[in-house]
Amino acid sequence: MAKKKHEKQFDAKAYGGFAAVLVASLWGLSQMDSNSPSEIVLQPNDPIVVAQGKTIYGEQCASCHGPNLGGEPNWRQRKPNGRMPAPPHDVSGHTWHHPDIALFKTTKFGTSAMVGGTYKSEMLGYEDILSDQEIIEVLSYIKSTWPEHIIERHDQINQQVKEQQ
Repeated sequence: MAKKKHEKQFDAKAYGGFAAVLVASLWGLSQMDSNSPSEIVLQPNDPIVVAQGKTIYGEQCASCHGPNLGGEPNWRQRKPNGRMPAPPHDVSGHTWHHPDIALFKTTKFGTSAMVGGTYKSEMLGYEDILSDQEIIEVLSYIKSTWPEHIIERHDQINQQVKEQQ
């Protein structure tokens, strides 16, 4: 089946920005003084893991990222306090642009710890709130909601990161 013109443009944008996302993710990972697993594998096809993740998401994440993963309004524009709003975790956001390990560490340690420097974020780490397994369950739930072509792209990102380690 032939792709429509707008689909080709989307692909070019997605792959064109991939290198920058990958470099930033790898840099963030290298800056972590981590006490977490070195490899994370999400389980979006495991119905038990996804169900548990959905429950935890509702309790811990939905108040900022929205009950339907939609994030806060105007999530690309800074708030008056200078911090960024919570982004969506659905296909309209950028969650799927980051490898599993970066998503895991951002959730565990917080955005400021991943980005480094003086970056301030309202996304605090869940290291003292959720277990590693619970973080994997939440991220597995989020990934389970993405369309198949986004899951495939996300899997490619994970594979490229694994090959560079």
